[in-house]
Amino acid sequence: MDDDSAPPVSRTAEYMALFRALESRGDGLFEDPLARAFLSPGLRAAVCAARVPFLGAAVPAFIDRRWPGARTSGVARTRLIDDAVVAAVEQGIRQVVLLGAGFDARAWRLRALASTRVFEVDRLATQTVKRERVVAFLGRAPAHVRFVAVDFDRDRLDAALAAAGLDAAQPALFVWEGVTNYLTAAAVDATLRFIAGTAVGTRLVFTYVDQRVLDDDGAKAFAGAARLRALVRRSGEPWTFGLDPHALRAYLAQRRLALREDVGATEYRARYWGAAASHMRGYEFYRVAIADVERA
Repeated sequence: MDDDSAPPVSRTAEYMALFRALESRGDGLFEDPLARAFLSPGLRAAVCAARVPFLGAAVPAFIDRRWPGARTSGVARTRLIDDAVVAAVEQGIRQVVLLGAGFDARAWRLRALASTRVFEVDRLATQTVKRERVVAFLGRAPAHVRFVAVDFDRDRLDAALAAAGLDAAQPALFVWEGVTNYLTAAAVDATLRFIAGTAVGTRLVFTYVDQRVLDDDGAKAFAGAARLRALVRRSGEPWTFGLDPHALRAYLAQRRLALREDVGATEYRARYWGAAASHMRGYEFYRVAIADVERA
């Protein structure tokens, strides 16, 4: 089911594709050759400008001023989740579910996923645009990817995935990137409980925002957060849900999920950029968590 009143393409999904396209320059944290295919002509022009000597640095600098920390956080978390996906596949997982996949191109750019069954879950409108651009770029529809149209606030995820062929008796990897902060508490709860009810050994990698950033006073604890909240509201995609990092382990345990790791933008930027990350500011409220389904 899809919402006819919603925009055909998520602006935040397109911005993330822009960040990945800018990072795909041969010496970045990863290569995403499909990222440019998902961009509007204006954003594609920005990527081209970033390839011009002397001018190139101005493009990311402008982004970093307008959306403090969004680009560096988005790029580093992309690499962090890439590593988590590869590790899960190396440990034997053979089915991967991308929840709210947006313009995520992992199914095609990560070699580890070539031999897995990938389920891309998202709104029908976004998926339609994505499939058209993937086919235009690759020249064919990917055989190992199944597109599953779902509205997290209205549709039953379990029924949709079962119909698409997900084997709930076998472990899976669920990747839920850049989604929870746009949902209701009930939708997040229902999705987590569904995942917890799948096979033992299933792993979940998901992002969330520190709940303090949703409050005007709490947002003051994070550099640039108030401005970012205003920007996402104006774009029609306001943040609606957050979690307390200190209570995350207990929150997940109540839903039969065992927390393995929980890191914020400061930590995962430092993991991949080392000392250079000390000069990066903004988006410290944005976190990545990894949890497992264990025996009841």
